[in-house]
Amino acid sequence: MTDQAVDTDGAAAGGAVPSPASAAAQPTKAQFVGRRRELKELRADIDRAGLDTLSGRKAPRARVLLVAGRPGSGRTSLAVELARQLADDYPDGVLRARLTEPDGARVPTERTARELLDALAVPAPPGACEDDLSAALRDALADRRALLLLDDAADAEQVDPLLPDTPDCLVVAVSEGPLTGIPDVRPCTLGGLDKGAAVELLARASGPVRITVDPRSAESLVEACQAHPEALVLAGGWLSVRPKAAVADLAKQVHDMPDEGSALARVFHHTYASLPGPAARILRFLSLAPAGHVDPHTASALAGCSVSAARTTLDDFVALGLVRAVDSPLPQYEVPGCLVPLLRARTESQDRPAEVQLARARMLERTVRLLQSCRAVTEPEGSAARKKLAGLPRALRFPSAAAAAEWLWIRQPALLAAARIAVADGELDTLARRLMAALVRALVAHRGTEDAAPVLYGIHRLVLDVAERRNLPREQAAALLNLADLDAQTGRTREALVRYRAALDAGRAAGDPYATARAMESVGGAYQELGDWPRASDWYGRALAQRLARDERADAARIYGRIGAVHTYAGRYGEALRNWSSSVTGHRKNGDVAAQARALSEMARVQEYAGRPEESLRTCQEAVEWARHAKDVRLQAALQLRLADTLDRLGDPAAARLHRGAAERMLGTEIPAAARLESNGGAQPSACEIRSASTED
Repeated sequence: MTDQAVDTDGAAAGGAVPSPASAAAQPTKAQFVGRRRELKELRADIDRAGLDTLSGRKAPRARVLLVAGRPGSGRTSLAVELARQLADDYPDGVLRARLTEPDGARVPTERTARELLDALAVPAPPGACEDDLSAALRDALADRRALLLLDDAADAEQVDPLLPDTPDCLVVAVSEGPLTGIPDVRPCTLGGLDKGAAVELLARASGPVRITVDPRSAESLVEACQAHPEALVLAGGWLSVRPKAAVADLAKQVHDMPDEGSALARVFHHTYASLPGPAARILRFLSLAPAGHVDPHTASALAGCSVSAARTTLDDFVALGLVRAVDSPLPQYEVPGCLVPLLRARTESQDRPAEVQLARARMLERTVRLLQSCRAVTEPEGSAARKKLAGLPRALRFPSAAAAAEWLWIRQPALLAAARIAVADGELDTLARRLMAALVRALVAHRGTEDAAPVLYGIHRLVLDVAERRNLPREQAAALLNLADLDAQTGRTREALVRYRAALDAGRAAGDPYATARAMESVGGAYQELGDWPRASDWYGRALAQRLARDERADAARIYGRIGAVHTYAGRYGEALRNWSSSVTGHRKNGDVAAQARALSEMARVQEYAGRPEESLRTCQEAVEWARHAKDVRLQAALQLRLADTLDRLGDPAAARLHRGAAERMLGTEIPAAARLESNGGAQPSACEIRSASTED
């Protein structure tokens, strides 16, 4: 297998990149043919009085139009053309989602709803359940006028949760059969094209000259193809690359072929039989492409050929109608869903299982290396990662971080699909684990943990699946900790607590002291968030004991502070002061001046709550000095404000004004009155104050 350069032709060196959902698989626009009667019926159906209108009630939900037909019948093209014609009536946009994978697997509603929310630029918390995401989607569409195109729906259960609760939106669903269960839906059922439209489609695919000079043969070919749109595209593609072939000969060959099922199957087999061996092999393996999305690197890895050869072959397939070029800044192609079963049947009959598995392994390995390169290009010059990157073949190096980010953004749907398929396969778990680790690092490097959190949540769940299946407790603990952190960040504290406890069990089973200490501390944090101060203190104490036993002084000093914060909120100021004092001592011994200053500032806060303002004043002054040594201007300013408030309460307003003025000079602006009350007048601290009290955490 030869590695070739990552093709970034046309990639912008900066600027906005379309969302992965919109860039996933949008075939290059082609002129629509025929279906005038169906379009007229669908448009008339929009204004048709529904059951609610006839009963005098306002329609509670969006009208659903159904385009029904077998794959390859042109059902998606009709729906897209209808959406194009109606786009001006829906100023908030046309949203498109595919509800079934090329292999026939149903896309979870959770994933579809999240993709649609992303397209609307509406944030959704990572790990949110299907019901919450569906509700968020309906809320987002409640005051919008948008059109939803739901392609390849398996049944009504997939469509119903996505329906907007407003008649101002319109849903165009594409399915093979009726959507039983959704009221007031009349399907527009598609068969073959009418003769005129079928001949026109054939002429566009093959070139008009031969069709014009021999119309009877063209009609005969249309009849042999049963006016099936995809079969006509394949027949026209076969003719387009053979300018000397006669239309009549092709019509006879298709007509005389053994009855192998549908007209599409017969034309496909005719086209496939004309391919050279290497091209036929590449075509067969395209059925393995994640989510039906393929680029030259994927094709070359699957077939074990060079990228340049793969791209040339893919372009040849476009001319033949076997794949469709995708409208994208990077070279991408889509395998028509109606051809995937035919390709898989060929793979099963002509390729040994070991060869298929090897092709999958090559594809995953190539993806891992590209992701590693994608992350490494973000590292500073001279770093170990950049040195390693320089040693890679030029083929796997991105020209810039911007080009790598664009590649990652556009290929994200296919990369996630590759991870899901690898995990589901179960036989390539080592590669699957490497792929997911590389994907996480690349996403964090280019998008940041917070922005990539929803995607990372799904990846961590896949990691957990593999770890549980392979009985890998160390990886299981890591995945559980990552998932629990994201749960905690989005307010699902009880769910996070369950996962932290499970991570602790897995860490103990793995004999991993880091995971166990981390899990115990996180359990304490979850109990703190729930307001269970005794349990929070207990679990922090367990984590502290382990840190002390392993002589992990920096972590021990930090945990002393977390215990101090819990005792502060519980009103146990003596215990709080003892722990904050231990935290100060620990940070001083570790030489962490900034952390020492922050711990002293919290100690002063507790002294103030305990009604000891003179001690608080002295401690706060000491904290100011250490903050000055640490060159932490914001902390210095905050401490100056606390000094000012304390001096006010001690009856020295002149000194208070001096400290307040110093704080204003440090921050370069006048401090609002509300900000001057940071110490809360000596009152009991609020929950928010307690959470902020552990700033060193």
